[in-house]
Amino acid sequence: MTSSSHSSITTLPAPKPNSRPWYHPTISPEHGVYVVLLVSFLLGAAAAVQWTWATTLALICAVCGFQAEHPLIVQLKQRRKAKPRLLFWGSLYAGVALAIALYLYWQQGEVLLPLLGIYIGAIAALGMDAVSVFYRQQRSILNELMTFFAVCLSAPFAYVVTTGTMSASVVGLWLLNGLFFSSSIFTLKLRKHKHHSIISSLVYHAIASFVILGLWAIGWLCSMVALTFGVALLKFGIILWRKDWYCTTKIQFVALLETTMSFLFLVMTALSLLPAYI
Repeated sequence: MTSSSHSSITTLPAPKPNSRPWYHPTISPEHGVYVVLLVSFLLGAAAAVQWTWATTLALICAVCGFQAEHPLIVQLKQRRKAKPRLLFWGSLYAGVALAIALYLYWQQGEVLLPLLGIYIGAIAALGMDAVSVFYRQQRSILNELMTFFAVCLSAPFAYVVTTGTMSASVVGLWLLNGLFFSSSIFTLKLRKHKHHSIISSLVYHAIASFVILGLWAIGWLCSMVALTFGVALLKFGIILWRKDWYCTTKIQFVALLETTMSFLFLVMTALSLLPAYI
């Protein structure tokens, strides 16, 4: 091989590592949201005390709806540069989620209004998240709170499509899930901003605890289910106790702590929801 040909080969532009053919599926990298979605959905199914074909369809719908959000948000970040792969997979995921959602809505009888409310809430949250991304406000506390509570709608979604009914206790379960997972917003800020004051975290956990107490007082949560919020308080206590470690350790250990506490919350809440004979 001549030196000139060798030179021409070595000067060829290297392929972009992030480029993918249009037929490669887009997968959301938000691993924490997978946990929130799955735990909330399983708790909704546990409250229903059964799993039907409609429950399976609802899970597929929820996952596809979540997956549709990722290419949409990435495309918005690209501004005017259209990405066919993002548009194709975003449309495909959204189409599957919409088709299943409409079918489940058509199948329901007396709970059309609650199911419609869940759909409107999820779509509104997606729209507000898109606006926040467009104005580069997606990491605001308000937007993150809205996102967590929107994902936690998978709990009442699973319950409604499985049982064909709706109750105040399911609304309480949704709020419990939202408050539990939203606690991570305030604990992770301690890690991202090493000198961030713990006041906001303390205030959040105090307010959340009073809300849970109120839900128990009005009968929207039974005592055993309400007590599972103690897992969030336990996690917060561990973080305060080992704050220096928490702020400097590898992100994998933080993810392990979050996942472990989420699994503990899932097990304790599910056992509190399921009848004693199961």
